[in-house]
Amino acid sequence: MNIHEYQGKAILKEFGAPVSPGVAAFTADEAIAAARTLPGPVYVVKSQIHAGGRGKGAFKELPAGAKGGVRIARSVAEVGAFASEMLHHTLVTVQTGPQGKQVNRLYIEDGSEIAKEFYLSMLVDRATSRVAFVVSTEGGMDIEEVAHTTPAKIVTFSVDPATGVMAHHGRKVATALGLTDDLAKQAERLTLQLYAAFVAKDMAMLEINPLVLTKQGELRCLDAKVSFDSNALYRHPDVLRLRDLSEEDDKEIEASKYDLNYIALDGEIGCMVNGAGLAMATMDIIKLYGGTPANFLDVGGGATRDKVAAAFKIITADPNVRGILVNIFGGIMRCDVIAEGVVAAVREVGLKVPLVVRLEGTNVERGKTIIAESRLNVVSADDLDDAAQKIVRAVRKEAA
Repeated sequence: MNIHEYQGKAILKEFGAPVSPGVAAFTADEAIAAARTLPGPVYVVKSQIHAGGRGKGAFKELPAGAKGGVRIARSVAEVGAFASEMLHHTLVTVQTGPQGKQVNRLYIEDGSEIAKEFYLSMLVDRATSRVAFVVSTEGGMDIEEVAHTTPAKIVTFSVDPATGVMAHHGRKVATALGLTDDLAKQAERLTLQLYAAFVAKDMAMLEINPLVLTKQGELRCLDAKVSFDSNALYRHPDVLRLRDLSEEDDKEIEASKYDLNYIALDGEIGCMVNGAGLAMATMDIIKLYGGTPANFLDVGGGATRDKVAAAFKIITADPNVRGILVNIFGGIMRCDVIAEGVVAAVREVGLKVPLVVRLEGTNVERGKTIIAESRLNVVSADDLDDAAQKIVRAVRKEAA
């Protein structure tokens, strides 16, 4: 689960990390009122969306060349003017895609006099099963670009969970950023604070870009991009309350109600599969034969008929879907349960696009019988290769 910058900074502040004073605002009047509570005279008006690249982004509704989603205001009146331009308009960044995201809230932050910008992030390194730090002197830039052009400027290390973060980890961060004396001590303290927040809140990723050194000689978290392990949210009702449903795909929200693993994609062939590995293989083979998957959907091993029906409805709710492939290898998941769910959903919502079903495993013959006796317009497939070819061919035929 992702949260907004201002929410992430509030969490970091709980753990003592240095952040600039700021106030969230949902209207232009609230933005003006927020600015009046800050020291000023320079303010930063920040669009709050779940995507990076806000500063370089552009609003669809504004003239070409208009300023982006992060702006420097030099008066309270200018804060209000910027807020009016940004709120309820669609911001397009490199991470939103061409459709962009509507800005429904702002963060009005006190301006900082920046001497240097750094990059610092933390994530769960699956290769080592440890929390890893990624540090660079190249702050304010896309870390992917830094990794491509100057990889030597990125320093990474992981923390042994048996010991937790220690002073030498902080010194490593300070050394990587070229900080000495008091600044090195600040870096050590910040490292401890960020690790404590990361572990205590079950974060999956914490990115501070940029981490800045102010002209007053202070390290400060000027941005905070935070995501959490969704499997651990039951332990953090305070974090769950920060969820902004307006930032999420409606289909993904619906899928979460049924504990379905669903991610919307940009393709044309809807996929319903059991098992994450098989789902990935299904998407790969669709691509191999020239199709494009419209989603990742893993119904899991313990799906019920109702859960399968819900999954099918979510797929058909996507207007881009021009064909559906159901690929089930029944182990824990029984093929007859899948068949019953698909038949129930089709009878309820109808079937306007080609549907190919491949079943194998537990109760497979019973599953095939259920589909055959339903008299639905369903194409059966013998194996995954056959299924992928049939659905791609069917979608092309429909398009023609």
